[in-house]
Amino acid sequence: QDPQGSHALRVHLQSVGLTAGTLQTQSAPENAGTKHLEDRPASSCETLKVETIETDRLVLRNFRRSDAADLFAYLHEPKASCFLSLKLADMKEAEAEAEKRSADDEHLAVCLKDTGQLIGDLFAVPETDTFSVGWNFNPAFGGQGYALEAARALFRQLFEQKGARRLYAYVEDHNTSSQRLCERLGMR
Repeated sequence: QDPQGSHALRVHLQSVGLTAGTLQTQSAPENAGTKHLEDRPASSCETLKVETIETDRLVLRNFRRSDAADLFAYLHEPKASCFLSLKLADMKEAEAEAEKRSADDEHLAVCLKDTGQLIGDLFAVPETDTFSVGWNFNPAFGGQGYALEAARALFRQLFEQKGARRLYAYVEDHNTSSQRLCERLGMR
């Protein structure tokens, strides 16, 4: 169970040197059910504070107050129960949430490169040499590989530039799309 009491899987990813290629994984016998990449010596992680990250189709950037309407589009009725506490009742709450996220270093807005539209977000919370990671996307943009593309870019940033040795995510046991995403990212 996660700290809020809902049932969840805890998935891990460890790495020494992520490259532009795919994530290579190997099993760790002492930790059955957890998939690991090679370990590297522990180091102290920096805060997330990233520059803008661009992929083929996306831009990952800090939130802006102007993201409120797009944030409201997927947080007025969150699909994953773990995000119910973030439910936004109206645009005033959406504006306050966008403002709050624009001031923190844990959330990244995921936007379409062509239009600038916010389609979801990623978060990474530092814990020494480990980051707790997660994602929440507007279901209207599901099934197009955006979450995978965004998470891979963030993971690369965390390993290569932020000193991460391990990443983990809590995934609800009924959230099969997020479980599949974890598997595609090399997490288990």
